[in-house]
Amino acid sequence: MPKDEKATAAAAQALIDDEPDDWDKRIFSTGCAEENAKLTDCYYEKKDWRACKQEMEFFRQCWQRHGNDKRTDSQDA
Repeated sequence: MPKDEKATAAAAQALIDDEPDDWDKRIFSTGCAEENAKLTDCYYEKKDWRACKQEMEFFRQCWQRHGNDKRTDSQDA
């Protein structure tokens, strides 16, 4: 494969990787994507959820503010 074709293929793959996947779409639809990212980053850095209580609380408040608790209510089958 010529060098310019490799570069074009790599650029096309980069565009595909930048597209939001189903997981990203679900997180964005909650209105709390930023809070989720901060919580995830905290856990990645500290490897202990207990060290991320503030981030968890911000995410929880956002979740409730956007009415997402209604989205995840359990239902009898």
